[in-house]
Amino acid sequence: MLALEGGAWGQRLSAWGEALPPLRGVVVCSAHWETAAGFRVTASTRPPILHDFGGFPEPLYALDYPAPGDPALAERVASLLAATGADVALDPDRGLDHGAWVPLRYLLPEARVPVVQVSLPRARAPHRLWAAGQALAPLREEGILILGSGGLVHNLGRLDWTGASGPQPWAVAFEDWLLGCLVEGDLEGVMDWARAPGAALAVPSTEHLDPLWLTLGAGLGAPFRSLFEGWQLGSLSLRSLAFG
Repeated sequence: MLALEGGAWGQRLSAWGEALPPLRGVVVCSAHWETAAGFRVTASTRPPILHDFGGFPEPLYALDYPAPGDPALAERVASLLAATGADVALDPDRGLDHGAWVPLRYLLPEARVPVVQVSLPRARAPHRLWAAGQALAPLREEGILILGSGGLVHNLGRLDWTGASGPQPWAVAFEDWLLGCLVEGDLEGVMDWARAPGAALAVPSTEHLDPLWLTLGAGLGAPFRSLFEGWQLGSLSLRSLAFG
């Protein structure tokens, strides 16, 4: 629903997007594309968007984000990832899922910058994704934004539909711990997230946290800043971070 009702989160992403230098492209890794083998990379010239959800208001299905693709950039991404020893393949048919196009609607609303999406391999670990991010880091010097889309806290089973009580204590405790590690530059600590308070509830499955590791790798240890802090329904963090 953020695609229709971005609120303060959408406004903040829009402001950040307006402040970015001119971009040659975007490489995005979303929680909503997992692949059984290795990494997969979208490679079409005009990727469609996927309405990969159900049961929502009809206006949501009418939305589009007609950004171009960039097969040459996709080849470059695949080559950089393959150099790490990873299994990588181009996917000429895959479109952009809602984890990619929803934030991009605010960040780059004119949809003119080419977008390439990278999948999350199902056999993965923080260090593997961090290494993949490191491999992609040179793209930042070429005018490419590397975007991770997920959520530091994401538990659909613990939603507070009233929204009256604010974020749940275990959710705040986990996010605060994670941010504390990032502030201290404790990379090994943050990758050992399972020992954090509230971890089992904050991360019942890892796909929404995993894009963080890729963006951390791409940031090459650069300091981060918090672009936005907020919560939805008590157990979904909208925290947005920028590295470098």
